[in-house]
Amino acid sequence: MEDVLRPLVVIGGSLAITLVIGWAVDWLLRRADARHPETPLWDRLRRCRLPLQVTVCTALLSGSYDKTQASVVQQHGSAIGQLLALVLIAAAAWLAVRVSSAIVESSYSRYASSAHDPARVRRVRTQVTLIQRVVAAIVGVVAASAMLLTFPTMRTVGTSMLASAGILGVVAGVAAQSTLGNLFAGLQIAFGDMVRIGDTVVVDGEWGTVEEITLTFLSVRTWDERRITMPVSYFTSKPFENWSRGGTQKVATVFFHLDHGAPIEEMRERLREIVQKSPAWDGRDWNLVVTDTTPSTMLVRALITARDPDDAWTVRCEVREKMITWLRETHPHALPRIATAPAAQPPQTPLERERAHERGNERRTTFARFEDGLHKDAQPPKQGGYDAHYDAQPPKQGYDAPGPWQGR
Repeated sequence: MEDVLRPLVVIGGSLAITLVIGWAVDWLLRRADARHPETPLWDRLRRCRLPLQVTVCTALLSGSYDKTQASVVQQHGSAIGQLLALVLIAAAAWLAVRVSSAIVESSYSRYASSAHDPARVRRVRTQVTLIQRVVAAIVGVVAASAMLLTFPTMRTVGTSMLASAGILGVVAGVAAQSTLGNLFAGLQIAFGDMVRIGDTVVVDGEWGTVEEITLTFLSVRTWDERRITMPVSYFTSKPFENWSRGGTQKVATVFFHLDHGAPIEEMRERLREIVQKSPAWDGRDWNLVVTDTTPSTMLVRALITARDPDDAWTVRCEVREKMITWLRETHPHALPRIATAPAAQPPQTPLERERAHERGNERRTTFARFEDGLHKDAQPPKQGGYDAHYDAQPPKQGYDAPGPWQGR
């Protein structure tokens, strides 16, 4: 009977103590979060409850499993102790990663809520993300090393590896040159403020937003929801466009290929009305000028300022759509046409209409004089009609004319 109760008491007592400690820590964290709601650390630390309970339970069992005096423990005591030691190391590493992540995220949240510069917030977010990954990698390596060193055979291997660390370091550096290059490039991007999470970049002709930065790769989310994954070494070795660097403000450009008779002044007035009603315009500046001409068209460029690249794209599409619609409805002659097709004539001013009327009167007067001259020079019709005129014709010569042989 004692062989059954003793293991139940040891295991049940460890589980009960673990649950009590987890509940007590969670209750304290809730109280602290209620008293200091401006500090997000206490709420984030509550997510560490599960790894804390696993660590406490494993530690209690590691210290008391040999007190059970069970036959299984006596026969496989070393294996059970080894297993509990491995679980304890893994649980402690899990707890350390969770605690460090909660502290870093809490610090970033407080900074982001008080900062007024979006660029600095994105830079700190990038650094915080990479710091979390570096801490997790270091904790993972230390935990794996500690777990391996619990085996007696690995201790001998570790001693021999330390003796040849120089040669192994050179070999590993040559073999993992690209991986190490990406690793150091990730650290350079994080602390060199070259590119940040949330920046708008153009890479290989693709426009998108930096969504994730790790120690080895960088993910860019394009405007059509695609993901471009690139090694971080690309951004340290090749040029790229960063539209968020030095501020998010951008100038949007819209080009129109129009006929030479397009009303430029009226287009400026229409552009002013469009941008003033557009919520994507930041109110800084706008203009419209003719930048180039060809034998058949001219190139008109409209510039509109915006707060960020997204608003620049929105106002560019809006101006293009509304301006083309206005030209088609009110000034169809301004749109480019094929030279052989009939085109709509531009509206005439009052002075042009008066001159055209005078030119028409002059043409009619000249034509009337010409007709009068023709009537005066015309001969009177001959008498006798068609037969008299025919009789007055001279005799025909040639084959039909009467010859000397006829009548014989």
